[in-house]
Amino acid sequence: MTSLFSQICFKFLLLVFLLSHGNSQPQQDNGEQAVLLKLKQHLQNPPSLSHWTSSSNATLHCSWPEITCTDNLVTALLLSERDIKVTIPPFICDLNNLTHLELQFNYIPGEFPTALYNCPKLQYLDLSENYFVGPIPDDIDRLSQLQYLSLGANNFSGDIPVAIGRLLGLRTLLLHQNQFNGSYPAEIGDLSELEYLAMATNMKFLPSRLPQSFTQLKKLQVLWMSDSNLIGEIPDMIGDMAALELLDLSSNRLTGKIPDGLLMLKNLSVLYLYKNKFSGEIPQVIEASNLIALDLSMNDLTGKIPDDIGKLQKLANLSLFFNQLSGEIPQSLGQMPTLKDVRLFSNNLNGVLPPDFGRYSRLEGFQVASNRLTGRLPEHLCSGGKLEGVVAFDNNLTGEVPESLGNCSSLKVVMIQNNGFSGNIPNGLWTSVNLLTMMISDNLFSGELPGKVSQKLTRLHLSNNRFSGAIPAGVSSWQNLVVFNASNNLLNGTIPRELTALSSLNTLLLDQNQLQGSLPSDIVSWKSLVTLNLSRNQLSGQIPGSMGFLEHLLYLDLSVNQFSGQIPWQIARLRLNFLNLSSNYLTGKIPSQFENAAFSDSFLNNSGLCTSTPAVVDVNPRSSSPNFSRNFRTYRALVLSIVMVITVLSLFSSFLLIRFYWKRNQESNITWKLTPFQRLNFTESEILLGLTDHNVIGSGGSGEVYRVSVTHSQYVAVKRIWNDSKLDRKLEKEFLAEVNILGAIQHRNIVKLLCCISGENSKLLVYEYLENHSLDRWLHKRKSPSAILDWQKRLKIAVGAAQGLCYMHHYCSPPIVHRDVKSSNILLDSEFNAKIADFGLARMLIRQEELATVSVVAGSFGYIAPEYAQKKRVNEKIDVYSFGVILLELTTGKKANHGDEHSSLAQWAQRYFQEGKPVVDALDEDIKEPCYLDEICVVFRLGIICTSIMPSARPSMKEVLEILLCRGHPTSYLDKKSGSEFDAAPLLDI
Repeated sequence: MTSLFSQICFKFLLLVFLLSHGNSQPQQDNGEQAVLLKLKQHLQNPPSLSHWTSSSNATLHCSWPEITCTDNLVTALLLSERDIKVTIPPFICDLNNLTHLELQFNYIPGEFPTALYNCPKLQYLDLSENYFVGPIPDDIDRLSQLQYLSLGANNFSGDIPVAIGRLLGLRTLLLHQNQFNGSYPAEIGDLSELEYLAMATNMKFLPSRLPQSFTQLKKLQVLWMSDSNLIGEIPDMIGDMAALELLDLSSNRLTGKIPDGLLMLKNLSVLYLYKNKFSGEIPQVIEASNLIALDLSMNDLTGKIPDDIGKLQKLANLSLFFNQLSGEIPQSLGQMPTLKDVRLFSNNLNGVLPPDFGRYSRLEGFQVASNRLTGRLPEHLCSGGKLEGVVAFDNNLTGEVPESLGNCSSLKVVMIQNNGFSGNIPNGLWTSVNLLTMMISDNLFSGELPGKVSQKLTRLHLSNNRFSGAIPAGVSSWQNLVVFNASNNLLNGTIPRELTALSSLNTLLLDQNQLQGSLPSDIVSWKSLVTLNLSRNQLSGQIPGSMGFLEHLLYLDLSVNQFSGQIPWQIARLRLNFLNLSSNYLTGKIPSQFENAAFSDSFLNNSGLCTSTPAVVDVNPRSSSPNFSRNFRTYRALVLSIVMVITVLSLFSSFLLIRFYWKRNQESNITWKLTPFQRLNFTESEILLGLTDHNVIGSGGSGEVYRVSVTHSQYVAVKRIWNDSKLDRKLEKEFLAEVNILGAIQHRNIVKLLCCISGENSKLLVYEYLENHSLDRWLHKRKSPSAILDWQKRLKIAVGAAQGLCYMHHYCSPPIVHRDVKSSNILLDSEFNAKIADFGLARMLIRQEELATVSVVAGSFGYIAPEYAQKKRVNEKIDVYSFGVILLELTTGKKANHGDEHSSLAQWAQRYFQEGKPVVDALDEDIKEPCYLDEICVVFRLGIICTSIMPSARPSMKEVLEILLCRGHPTSYLDKKSGSEFDAAPLLDI
């Protein structure tokens, strides 16, 4: 009986256990689903998570793409690029089995989320590309299970805590691109499992030596510490880091020689040590027999390239550019079987090129420009069939181009200008199927131009050679050509009509040839043309009126030809920066638009021209006048006066000319210093060569802005700041302000500074070039009715600019005040994403919310906040005021200076609203679409509030951004401002 009772009890207990165990899984699953739905609500229900919905299916959430489950339990949460703008909630750790959390590429604010300490199983944490601020906590080692930690591209500051060294399971530690202003701990060397370590782009680090303890990282494969304020010598023990494959110590202040131990890293495939201050020669003994890539570029290395470099039998990439190396290139270098890429440009190398280059290897890149090399190009460069580029300009090379390059179908770039090459270009080279750029100017090449060229060719530079014959009719097939420069050759015949078929042409230079005949009448097909120079030929006939329809033309030179007839009135439609029609046979009246000092030298030596402003042209007096005898004395006195004036002007001009050439000669001897902030795909010389008049796209108080081509399809914007007389100190401050700010911050809505180049009398800031130029141009200077920004684009621009300012005001430490926010400083990329530019007036605030006083008011009329203009008081609210003006521009289409001489757009809008006039009537007619009308009215009213006279009545940029993102429902901020200067709550009552 007892035994039977025991069995019954056992079975009962077993049944209870099985039932309870069977029910526990769905209950836990339902709990996790509830946590996820609560998280969605906390994240303000982003559209990207609209599929997160409650379900009776307890495991449905495991099928959501952002969720990974193991045994129906949530183990990974993938929320990158979900437009998250709120802090991480503590209840996220109610997902008890969470091991993997990705939150990168969002807008998450605040300090490091210590609430994650309650996620006991967390192994993978990625918080990169957000807006986190403050220090990394000293007790971060409480996340004891971490194997992957990425905090890069935030605004963390202070020291990297010692506690990092106690996360002994870490394999990846990424702390790059922050605002750390302390030091990095030697305890990182205790992370024995570490494979990837990144602390690059932390330029505010205290000057520190590379810790000896890092050599204990025996498993480390990647060490990335560029821009980390490293000083001192590289420890010789770095050779003990046997697993290293990538070592980047670029852009620091390291000194001393390259240690022998560095060349013992047998697994090294990438080595970046550029932009340091190494001195001395490259060691003659190189023992890294397994080295794949060696990059010692952009240093101050001297001496010869070691003869034993050929012993690196696995070397694929050799980069020694921008040093002071001398002597000949070792013959053994040309015999290396694995060599793919050779970069030796910008040194003092001499002698002939090793003839075996390419014979035993499959070369892909060959760059030896800007040296003192002589002799011929090697015959076998393309023997491997992989050669993509030959860059050998600025040397003393001679002879003909190797015939083998004519059979090199892989070639994309040929840049051999400024040498002594002669003979004909191989026929196959012209038509090489992949050729994009061919620059062979300043040589002694001869022969005729081909009827066909590569279909991909975009840049063809032939100037200063001896090419002869006519421009072939087959030129119509050069369809993708953007730049055609054939200046100073022996070309003859007429300009063929077929040339006008090249609709992509941006630059056409045919000056200083022997061309004859009239211009084709249908040149209007050159719809992309910016620069046209046909001067110093024998062209005749009338200037076609269709030239006035080349709406992008900025530079036009037809001087020293035989053009006759009147200047077509259509040319006055052009917005030319340069015009020269001198030394022709033109007659009639000069268009009134050109009767000003800017074009005073544009019409010289055209005796048949007349003008209401005599100083504009050189008009010869006519002796046939009936009053000439009676007024002879008067005319003689006038002529003598003119002669005296001309003599004085000639002497003065001669002085200026001498001074110009002296100054230019001085410039040519200037030593330039390049400081990169990004990875660059261009050289300093490419930038300097692009600083020509016809590349100018703008100018300001501090200098010109140029558009410079650096590849076949990429441009950069170069801002040149001159150091001249009394402006030195002021411009120096502007330069330092812009470099310090843009070099330190990275944001998708702030224009990217690529590098700066400093010379003795000028400084260059090189930015990314944005194809759609400025918002000001689209709103107020558009050249055709079709160039209209619809409301969706305008709102996108407003949000993007607000995000950039919000980052500057709220997530930079210390915060940044721009001081010159205006529509011309809002630049637009090809997708109309807005980026804030021109930080020359920006100022760092010492402490958050602290007012600063400046000695000089800087900014633009219509955008300047009242308190700034009157009391020179600076805080973030002056940027808010300026941004409010931009909102008014976007909604009304009016300029910032709209109104009378004493008022602006902001003042006009304030009066308009206070008078109770319908908001709809104030809006731009181009965007009055019924479906967006409510939204546009809200943004107009937001512009009214942002331009309130009292700074306290204006929202912060964070609040402005929130309102714009609400798209028509911004009640929260406006309601609490109802007690301000005028009642703001009714602004939403449309």
